[in-house]
Amino acid sequence: MAARKIDAAEGRAAVLAWCADPTVGRKVLATAVRFSLQELELQAPGRSVEVRVPPFGAVQVIEGLTHRRGTPPNVVELSADSWLKLVVGDTTWEEAEEAATVSASGSRSDLSPYLPLIRRPA
Repeated sequence: MAARKIDAAEGRAAVLAWCADPTVGRKVLATAVRFSLQELELQAPGRSVEVRVPPFGAVQVIEGLTHRRGTPPNVVELSADSWLKLVVGDTTWEEAEEAATVSASGSRSDLSPYLPLIRRPA
């Protein structure tokens, strides 16, 4: 299981700051993305799908065949803004695919069972 690198309170605060103002500074945005990737890694352990949110981070998640070298067969890549919208439930996986804000390849790349990770406050 992955170890928590970003304190839960600090990470959650960064995500909530992004919810309040999506134009937060780069440091807060980076923390929000890295924390949410960390949460995905904790909730969906494994190494069969690589989730990339450049330039902030990437994680390997979901049980299945383990990928070790080269380009993984199951890859999800999206911008920080698109990722955080999925994380807080502002958009669904299906909506992101239809809008082409997510690039997903491979048979295991559907992250909809794991999203949203953190609900946007009412």
